[in-house]
Amino acid sequence: MSEEISLEQLDEIVKKTIEALENGKKQIFEIAESARQEWKDLEAKLAELQGKVKEAVEEVEKLARLEKESRYRLMVVSKNFKLYSEDDIKKAYDAAREFQIRLALKREHEQNLIAQRTELEMRIRRTREIVERAEYLVTHVAVAMNYLVNALTNISSTIHELQKKEMMGIRIITAQEQERQRLARDIHDGPAQSLSNVVLKCELCEKLLERDVERAKQQIGELKQLVKSSLQEIRRIIFDLRPMSLDDLGLVPTLERYVATFIEETGIDVTFEVYDFDKKSVDKVVEVAVFRIIQEALNNIKKHSRATRASIKMYIKDGSLIVRIVDNGIGFDKEKMEEQKRANIHEGGFGIYGMKQRAELLKGKLTIQSQEGKGTVVLLQIPIDTNEKEV
Repeated sequence: MSEEISLEQLDEIVKKTIEALENGKKQIFEIAESARQEWKDLEAKLAELQGKVKEAVEEVEKLARLEKESRYRLMVVSKNFKLYSEDDIKKAYDAAREFQIRLALKREHEQNLIAQRTELEMRIRRTREIVERAEYLVTHVAVAMNYLVNALTNISSTIHELQKKEMMGIRIITAQEQERQRLARDIHDGPAQSLSNVVLKCELCEKLLERDVERAKQQIGELKQLVKSSLQEIRRIIFDLRPMSLDDLGLVPTLERYVATFIEETGIDVTFEVYDFDKKSVDKVVEVAVFRIIQEALNNIKKHSRATRASIKMYIKDGSLIVRIVDNGIGFDKEKMEEQKRANIHEGGFGIYGMKQRAELLKGKLTIQSQEGKGTVVLLQIPIDTNEKEV
């Protein structure tokens, strides 16, 4: 009974968390809408003010011209006072003085308008930043909510299912691989395509350069090489996350490609032999697990074994898929490994403990034989049919 109460409380926490995120998202959206409206109003005021500034500038220019003419008139009258009456001199002086005053006032008005325009432009910039920030937050809150809703809704029923060890293992592996597949597709369709476009743009820039700007061409060339390198890295990440060939071609072609790439990158001579293998009889979940275990075994060979040669043999016997991986490396002390296996001491890798967990969750078994100075043997046995019909 206490367990049921605990699960209900957990569901309530999840529900309140989602509601809080919904409210936060709504408030951020309202802020964005309010800021967007203010932005629109400020733009309208700025357009109106721009017109007034233009009129003020024209009036200042006109008054400056008239003021200059009046001063010239005053100078002429003053120099030829014998030709002009005292009244003419007074009128010329008064006119020049009046234009000076009007010009000073109009210039002050112009400066006030310019100051107002500057302030409006700053307010528009700040408002635009608020809108952009609010939109950014709304998007990320939505992403977070999607993850929470998908992962945590009805968590009590999920926990009940996870209490069954075999079912839990299958679902965890399936969920991991689905996520890897999604990430691989996203990266392939997004960053990889973008980087390809950048390369094309760089090449176009080189063709469009009409002047001989050697340094600019050099920088563009370096950028192109950097982008090409990034593109290769992204494609490598895609393969590591979820080799699409695993779905399209199957386990054997994918492993052949992976082994070939491994040999090229490490220089370790790896032989891959397959016999008595019918891919139609092997579940997808088993294929994924076998690929990941072999991938991690080769990764351990590369990082820790100092081996120069390795061999992989894969076949089906008595309803089980069997994989035997042997290397001529330095080996390791098995007792020390047993003490440290739960800590997953292989940095950044799946680890021997994780490899065993994968096999055991699929009703299989993974054993390791190794001695210091005598290499390592990894033996994997997994039933080819998991009997997991719901996945």
